[in-house]
Amino acid sequence: MELSETTPLFVISVAAELAQMHPQTLRQYDRLGLVCPTRTEGKSRRYTMRDVARLREIARLSQEGVSLEGIRRVLELVNENSELNQRVRDLERELADQIMSQPGKRVFAAGDQGVIRLNPGQRPERSGSIVLWRRK
Repeated sequence: MELSETTPLFVISVAAELAQMHPQTLRQYDRLGLVCPTRTEGKSRRYTMRDVARLREIARLSQEGVSLEGIRRVLELVNENSELNQRVRDLERELADQIMSQPGKRVFAAGDQGVIRLNPGQRPERSGSIVLWRRK
């Protein structure tokens, strides 16, 4: 078995000690959906290192005066942000792979008419005009 930060290892008493909380607090956070530990066949909770880190973040936010509903929303937004960042990385990787598999098919140039697409081997027309950009 390979261990990672998502491996459910800790029973509630150990997770509570690592997070410096009371086990009853962890049960309440589970009921509220702030932390969702995995369950064994016997229905006992098993916490991961990621869960413990999340519990510590909950404690920090709580000490700063954020309500439990506020904490839930903050954690929801953090998760959404992480998922979107991962999606952007995946799309960037996919785009880079696509561009690398079709070398020379995409050439662009900037001119007085803006950015234009050129065919491979085509050169942009030279223009003697000067474009002046002013802030509004």
